[in-house]
Formats: sequence, C-alpha cells, structure tokens
Amino acid sequence: MDWGGSNRIIGRLNGFLAARRLIEAAAIGVVLIAAYLVFAFRGQQSGVAYVQTRSGCRFSAIYNFGDSNSDTGSVSATFGRVVSPYGETFFGKPSGRCTDGRLIIDFIAEKLGFPYLTAYLDSIGADFAHGANFAASGSTIQHLDAKLCSAGFNPLTLNVQILQFEQFKARSIESYAQAKNREYKTSLPKPESFSRALFTMDSGQNDLHAGLMSMTEEQVTASIPHIIDRFSVALEQLYKLGARAFWIHNTGPIGCLPVFVVTHPPEPNNADPTGCIKSYNEVAQEFNKQLKEGQLQDAMLIYVDIYSVKYSLISHGKNEGFTDPLGYCCGRLGVVNCGEKAMVNGTEIYGAACGNPSEYISWDDVHYTEAANKWVASHILDGLFSEPQVPIDEACYHP
Repeated sequence: MDWGGSNRIIGRLNGFLAARRLIEAAAIGVVLIAAYLVFAFRGQQSGVAYVQTRSGCRFSAIYNFGDSNSDTGSVSATFGRVVSPYGETFFGKPSGRCTDGRLIIDFIAEKLGFPYLTAYLDSIGADFAHGANFAASGSTIQHLDAKLCSAGFNPLTLNVQILQFEQFKARSIESYAQAKNREYKTSLPKPESFSRALFTMDSGQNDLHAGLMSMTEEQVTASIPHIIDRFSVALEQLYKLGARAFWIHNTGPIGCLPVFVVTHPPEPNNADPTGCIKSYNEVAQEFNKQLKEGQLQDAMLIYVDIYSVKYSLISHGKNEGFTDPLGYCCGRLGVVNCGEKAMVNGTEIYGAACGNPSEYISWDDVHYTEAANKWVASHILDGLFSEPQVPIDEACYHP
C-alpha cells in the first residue's frame, strides 16, 4: 500500500456550509460545484520559529502522527531508504517522503514558520527544537495483528507512535535539564513548549485499504467503529501528555487512488461522476462521519475535510493544469514499482518517473505529487474546510 515508499500492496458562506451537508448526504456532484467556486489559492508563507497571530496563537512546535501521507522519514530510516526518483522535484534526492517533493505536513510547517519536521526515528542531523514527526508509512490506527502484518503493514501503528512521543517528551525534558552543551540544548524542545504545540494527525487510509483488500465494503464499514475507538484512545493519550491543540485530517477518496481505479476499473453501476469507485468512497465518507464525532473537554479539535478538497481537485483537475486526474507518474502498475527494477520476459525494466510530475495528481499508485499536495494544502490552511472553521495559525487552545 504505502509501505516504506514503495507500492507493494496496492482520505464562508452559507452556500459552502450547505454544500458540505450535501457531501455528507452523498450528493457529490452538487457539492463539488459549490466547493469549487469558493476555492482561492492563498499560497504558503515562511517565517520565524514562533508565529504571533491575530488570535494570540504562539505555537512552539508541531508534533505529527500518521502514515505515508505525512511521513518525512521514519520508515525510510528504519526499514530501508526510500530510493530515487522519490524526492526529485523539490529536494533533488530521496528525502524519506513517498512523493516527488513536499507533503502537506511540509506546507503546514512553512505556513507556521517552522523548518520541515525531522522524523523521530531519523538520527542523522536531527533537530527537534521545533517539533518531531512520528508518522510512519504503512502504519494503521489499529494495532498490528498477523493479518495486517502478512498484508505488508508495519508495526509502527498509531499507538506505537504515541508511545514514542511519550518517551520523546520525557527524555527531552530530562536531557534539556542536564545538557551542558549549548549547541545540543538548542536542538531540543524547551520543556514548557509542549503545551503550546500543535498536534497534527492524518491516519486511517491504511485501515480502510487493508479492509478493502480482504473484506466486503459492508464488512469494512462494520469495522469502522472499532477503528474510531482506537483513534479516540490515541487522542486521549496525547491529551494526558499535555496536547491541547489538534489539527486532524479525515481520510481522502480512497476509491480514486490509481491502485484501485486503474487496476480494477469500477463497473458502470459503481462508478461515480469522476470515474472513481463509488462504494469505496462511501466507505471513506462513513469513516469521516464517525471520525468527527470525537470530543475532548478543554482542548481545541479541528477536523479538516481533506476528502472534499481532494475529490474536488480530482473532479476539476484538468481545469487546474492536471492532465490526467486519475493517472499516475511513476512506475508501472502490476509490472514494476516506482524506483524499483523488475525482470519482464528476460529483460530488466526500471520503474521510472514521468517527465512532468506537476501535471499529475498521483505520483505513484497511492501517493500524491508535490503539486497536488501543495494545491490541497493551499485550500485547507485557511480553515474553510474545517470544523470549526478556524485557520491553522489560529488553531490554538484558549483556556
């Protein structure tokens, strides 16, 4: 699915608010037209480590949790480096990310004036003064069992990421207090900074993907409450560890991923207006509906409707300069993975990238290009697709 950068296996106006209700009622066509009309590219801004906003927010750091949609190097450092051509568009080399350049979490960091987050498990050149990234490609919300393991998902599940953060916080506080080397001290978060940090989360796609690979849509839907329960436990654990400001992405339109729609095109009665697999997207919508039901007292929880933004991009991709909204740039599905080699009829072939990744939404069979990530980021950071509608730089918790 999204295991370690490869693709082995294989989410304002009154008119806008009304459109969102229609989305939840599955009237996708009407919603897309309404949502598309309110899109306005706002770009990204860079700045200094601490950002004072008009609401008084002063985030000290970002701590991120999730899967390959936001992994900046955890799995690459742990299980083997993500290879070229990953990273070629922006970094000019592999960067631990499962795309050709930057991820949405990178644009979030830029918006808040932070450097890109260092993966917690990457010890080379690590600087955690402004936060850390615990996301791991191929991870799930559910605890890893034999079934998930055999399907290729990794053990760095969301609960493990929370345990990593717990240790990170405790050891950072200890080390900061004991550090005599000033340079070393500046690479650590200040003990008081944890309560003023933003906690970003993007998990769930792999849980649905795993289910759709082995169960019917009805069975996957029936499993969603259990997945949401595990997510709620993770939120509560972070809250107990001092987290108060949460920026939570729902899952995207999984039925539009090339790994599904290209290899197994939907039957006419199961295709939505964009050509995606309707029943798969309905599973994602049900997951998202249940996801935003969670609450925490004395905390700010912002739920971001990534699904609507991504689906709108796919539906209107050609108008935005993406020539093949359901296509992909790197590798050959069913033949060779992006950046890998394979023998076909006695001939070695290479999973090369296209020459124009900025014209594709999907980089490989399950991950977006930098161009698509930038487009999505530009439409979520102002808060128009959030509940409550709060821009990310005003998403702090005020007691």
